[in-house]
Amino acid sequence: MAKKNAADPDEGGRRHLSAQDRAALGKAARAAVPRSSHASFDPPSGRPDVVEVVEAQSASRVPELVPIRYGRMTESPFRFYRGAAGIMAMDLAATPVTGIHAQLCGDAHLLNFRLLASPERRMMFDINDFDETHPGPWEWDVKRLTASLVIAGRANGFGARERAAIVRATVRSYREQVRHFAGMGHLPVWYASFDEEWVRERFAPRMGDRAKRGWKRAVDKARTRDSMQAYRKLTEVVEGRLRIAADPPLVTPMQDLLPGVERDLLERGIRELITRYGRTLPSDRQWLLEQYRVVDMARKVVGVGSVGTRCWIVLLLGRDDEDPLLLQAKEAGASVLAEHLGDEGRRSEGERVVRGQRLMQATTDIFLGWEHVEGIDGVERDFYVRQLHDWKGIATPEVMVPAGMQAFGELCGATLARAHARSGDRIAIASYLGGGDIFDRALVEFAETYADQNEKDYKALVKAVDSGRVEARAG
Repeated sequence: MAKKNAADPDEGGRRHLSAQDRAALGKAARAAVPRSSHASFDPPSGRPDVVEVVEAQSASRVPELVPIRYGRMTESPFRFYRGAAGIMAMDLAATPVTGIHAQLCGDAHLLNFRLLASPERRMMFDINDFDETHPGPWEWDVKRLTASLVIAGRANGFGARERAAIVRATVRSYREQVRHFAGMGHLPVWYASFDEEWVRERFAPRMGDRAKRGWKRAVDKARTRDSMQAYRKLTEVVEGRLRIAADPPLVTPMQDLLPGVERDLLERGIRELITRYGRTLPSDRQWLLEQYRVVDMARKVVGVGSVGTRCWIVLLLGRDDEDPLLLQAKEAGASVLAEHLGDEGRRSEGERVVRGQRLMQATTDIFLGWEHVEGIDGVERDFYVRQLHDWKGIATPEVMVPAGMQAFGELCGATLARAHARSGDRIAIASYLGGGDIFDRALVEFAETYADQNEKDYKALVKAVDSGRVEARAG
């Protein structure tokens, strides 16, 4: 029998390149797109007005909530950046790319990396937000992360040298971890995860006492942010019945949102959504979900970039009133990357989000699934569903000193590398990056230049609000 070549198609028709061929692809990409070329950012000619871009994104959102989105985006350049993933996707589409793809987060700013729980009840550190996930150039995620660090560093008053050190350390961490994963087999890469113990062992020796105390507080606080904590915070008893408490416009119970007939139709639709979405879960999780009953629901305003999308929180109870489960059903629109990268052949946007999250995360919420439904207005929309809280811990960049932000950046860089190693050609990426710091230094310049652009865009939106062109409201 003839020996099968490593690059020959397998029975499914896929072509499996040898490790040597994959490394050669990475090195060849250096000639086409030098690593130093990533330093440049020049706004593309004919760049659309950023206010028009933001308004176009708002067109399909709940009109009464859109001013809250603008209000949050005009609070600071960093808050603007959190809501401007679509603007940056437009800009990145005009930058050099290696042609080596991975599954992208699509919105890899520093606050989308956080503590969360594994199904085994271990505290993990991972990427958390996948609304914009899409296959694409791996470098786009790295650039979005580094620019966010510069913007946050400027807000804290860090000097140019301090910001440069943070970006270099973050990109070096990404590069070294990708190179580490490139030397591993597929299963070890798939099983790799960064739990609380790994983070402590890797970073504690370089942390000061303040940073160590801060990390411990963050872990302890994250452990309290579960369904029971959310249940106690968000619910109340009204006339003997357990209800989600009103906190308009951020939390609006169904009975306060619409009149009788429309409310009943919407409530029925959300109940059906929860029932049908369960079919996208593994069979054991379906069985678990079926043991709960829906008792109330409300609309919730979430995030910055997501404000105005339809997001429902659903209260379910299990054994008794002290056995709650809070699910979040969030509308999934098209990824901001899709316009520039094309359709990936999915069946729904909710499925796109869930598949991307399962591919990039080391461990995933046991109730993560999706559904496609028709609203009471006759419009079909996609949703993905997950637990509202399950040991969620988020960073507070405003209180970070330079050394703390650098350590956090390194952790984010390593986490992003692990996600890309699972979903992309880690050997080609590692070969492209190499052992030197050419790419690291290039991204220092890119991140600073893009932070300048972000400030200009932020001021443009503030001016539009001040002139009355768009309405902004606190919330």
